[in-house]
Amino acid sequence: MSKTIENAVRSKYGSVAVRGLSSEQSSVHAVAEAVGYSPDELASIPAEANMGLSCGKPTATANLRPGEVMVDLGSGGGLDVFLAARKVGPVGRAIGIDMTPEMIELARKNAARATGPDGATLANVEFHHATIDRMPPADATVDCVISNCVLNLVPEKPAAFREPVRILKPGGRLAASDIALKRRLPPEVAGDLMAYVGCIAGAILIDDYRQALIDAGFAHVEIVDTGSDLNVYAKLENQSTCCQPAGQGGLAVVERSSCCGTANTPQLIENLADLIRHYDVNDFAASVKVYAVKPR
Repeated sequence: MSKTIENAVRSKYGSVAVRGLSSEQSSVHAVAEAVGYSPDELASIPAEANMGLSCGKPTATANLRPGEVMVDLGSGGGLDVFLAARKVGPVGRAIGIDMTPEMIELARKNAARATGPDGATLANVEFHHATIDRMPPADATVDCVISNCVLNLVPEKPAAFREPVRILKPGGRLAASDIALKRRLPPEVAGDLMAYVGCIAGAILIDDYRQALIDAGFAHVEIVDTGSDLNVYAKLENQSTCCQPAGQGGLAVVERSSCCGTANTPQLIENLADLIRHYDVNDFAASVKVYAVKPR
């Protein structure tokens, strides 16, 4: 089952990478602002680096410093990598890891156009095609690992949580934005592969998340519910075909306007928007800030 999920995630996010979503679209820009990115930050990076897939802003809690080495797990189009590269400066390194070939290709194209505060092309950025449970960096070579709405997608979470511990230096830190559960999902959502790909069904309970990080070797683990409205992701879909309300499983039905979309909307986003139209996701899931430290 884990390989089926991994292949589905790779396929659906690959389709997002080639659909041209960017900060130039008002809905994509609005989602990024809703989870914490400022207009100035979004204007400072290539528009195509932001596809509206974030659930927070990990660079806000990473406390990145000049000269550090940073790794972004599931870096997508490079949004957080480019922001981090400005913080670690030319002596530091900002490394993106993604398992989706289309995302890596997009990120490298964006990197050719990304610039630092001085207007020069960022020379401290690199992107690697790999899964986040088997990453290229050597043991104890990284100062900070960040991630944005990706760890919930990994079927083998113990391995995904151990790998950052391996590459971090003693005293290094994990700063992630993610989706976690406040209470268990009903079976019809928890067992839905597309709900998994849409970052909901793959999420785990906050207490289980905390324990998994401790079991992986982290200390000083903090997981904080940001209170962000997860229904904001419905903005990403242009609506066209009509859908029927469900309201099953005890989830609150979200009031819906007329339905859906365009042929240009990636299926992943259509599925997530459809889930949100059926249910108030906030009743079960939360956008969380995750912070943990590798013991010295």
